Amino acid sequence: MTTMTLTTARTAGRARQRQRLPWGPPAVYFIALVVIAVMLGPVIYIILGGFRTNSQITVDPAGFPSPWNLENYAGVISSGQFWTQVGNSTLVALATTAGAVALGLMASYVIARYSFRGRGALYALFASGLMFPITVAITPLYIVVRSLGLMNSLPGIILPQIAFALPITVIILVPFLRAIPDEIQEAAYIDGCGRLAFFWRMVLPLAVPGVITVAILAFVNSWNAYLLPLFILNDEAAFTLPLGVQAFSSQYSVDTARVLAFTSLSMLPALAFFSLFERRIVGGLTGAVKG
Repeated sequence: MTTMTLTTARTAGRARQRQRLPWGPPAVYFIALVVIAVMLGPVIYIILGGFRTNSQITVDPAGFPSPWNLENYAGVISSGQFWTQVGNSTLVALATTAGAVALGLMASYVIARYSFRGRGALYALFASGLMFPITVAITPLYIVVRSLGLMNSLPGIILPQIAFALPITVIILVPFLRAIPDEIQEAAYIDGCGRLAFFWRMVLPLAVPGVITVAILAFVNSWNAYLLPLFILNDEAAFTLPLGVQAFSSQYSVDTARVLAFTSLSMLPALAFFSLFERRIVGGLTGAVKG
């Protein structure tokens, strides 16, 4: 009898899960479609524009490629300049992500798991960093980077980006680490697990969703960074992709179709990366809010 009851309950639960939620007001879906069109319209235009010729863009700026032209993308892909800038952007983004995650995780662990005087002030200090974008601090940053002798070098981009990625990293990771039950930590200490061993064996696996979230945010923000590289980098061989797009646009200002092809190729990696890990970002932010 008990087995039949459990089976019936499971069947009813699955049936409820299969039921579709009621449709909302049509106005909500219309507004959502308008917002999506406004956001995706420029991206689609840039991608399709790379498959057109300059004459097609001049005659019909909003038309579709007819015929489709692959020479623009082929010319950009075959150029060594593009791949050099891809390598620079990848190196900067990976180094920024690694530094922000490592330092942010250690700082978040101390703030979340230890009680000491000034802990709230330290957390508030990181939170206040969200109110100061890199635009406000670009002049002091330029002076500091120049004083350190890091002008026109990738480390001069990586170190400031790590610093500006730390506030959001700490804000997201602290709730994850704070939500770890104290019983787990006490049991680990009883079993002879030290503080560092507890950090590596227990804290890191439990904080994986938050770590993935902050890593993705740091990577995408670093990949799309433009203002700081603009002030720090002068040598074209050290340009990242956002600066490469500007330089390419100035060099081929008459060749609009080729500029659109270069622009679309430069933004596709960040779009693909963000789209693939979108659920990870949402899940990590949800976990941080719950914590």
